[in-house]
Amino acid sequence: MKTAIIGIGNMGKGLASRLAGKTDLIIAARNDPGARSLAESLGVESATIADAIAAAGIVILAVPYASALEIAASPSLSGKIVVDISNPLKPDFSGLLFGHETSAADKIQNAATGSKVVKAFNTIFAELFNASRDATAKVPVFVAGNDEDAVEKVSRLIVDAGFAVEKTGGLDAAKLLEPLGMLNIRLGYGLGRGTVIAPAWINLAA
Repeated sequence: MKTAIIGIGNMGKGLASRLAGKTDLIIAARNDPGARSLAESLGVESATIADAIAAAGIVILAVPYASALEIAASPSLSGKIVVDISNPLKPDFSGLLFGHETSAADKIQNAATGSKVVKAFNTIFAELFNASRDATAKVPVFVAGNDEDAVEKVSRLIVDAGFAVEKTGGLDAAKLLEPLGMLNIRLGYGLGRGTVIAPAWINLAA
């Protein structure tokens, strides 16, 4: 099954670098030349966003929440696994636009009618992709989704990317995971404790 990564920001680039050679990968972004350049450097395929969605069985929305919600409305996502990695941040990064009563994942699932949305990768920092696989092998990536087969397929991608899988149940768990992502941002950036803080304190609690 082909996996499409939509977006070439820090998270998209990091995921692409970890998954290249591990799965059949295609990269797309609104910045087509940038996507082509990244794909060439990794030896993988690039395409337009529409063509990447059409070709893939798993679509990772490695873009900010507002963009992910816009892409989720595409009818061509129906029947596909859609991975939401976003945190619905306020423009000034001071907090979340919403939390606990709903989630970005819920809203993306509502927009992506007929798709199977899985929440993952929203609680880790992009800088971790630059570490060795040995260093991240026990760093948990929390996964939430309503479709067991979709969760299993995304879990295999997480392992292929060099992380540990921590399943949290149905997509309703995203209401907890997104505030957790915000807490990591507050600790790492707001309080200046750096991007290693998230796996450090999560592992200590395990």
